[in-house]
Amino acid sequence: MIHPFPLGATTTLLASGAVAQTTIASAELQRWQTTAGAPADAARGQKLFSTKAGNDLSCASCHGMPPTGPARHASTGKAIDALAPAFSAECFTDRAKVDKWFRRNCKDVFSRECSAAEKPDLMAYLIGLKK
Repeated sequence: MIHPFPLGATTTLLASGAVAQTTIASAELQRWQTTAGAPADAARGQKLFSTKAGNDLSCASCHGMPPTGPARHASTGKAIDALAPAFSAECFTDRAKVDKWFRRNCKDVFSRECSAAEKPDLMAYLIGLKK
């Protein structure tokens, strides 16, 4: 099973059985907001996530819209776990993998790396998706 942003660190098991990774995801959000020099905007992140680029792909093409359940890679058909932290125990648990997958997926979809402002917007959108 492929997961675009597995991070592997601190998670808290909630009474409901859901796993909260807001600490790690929030740390990434804070890091990227600091780099961008501006607060994140979840609405912009949602728009970017669903925007089709020149290759007729969007983030949603592989992760689904909303990215709260299992999905399939648009070209390979490989399984992808939910991307939103509230829906995936594996999501956003390793900083190096987060950086790697953001870089790779942005290049695949937008034919460029995501900007310093786009990363916190995307993260804010994903963190905002709740059960």
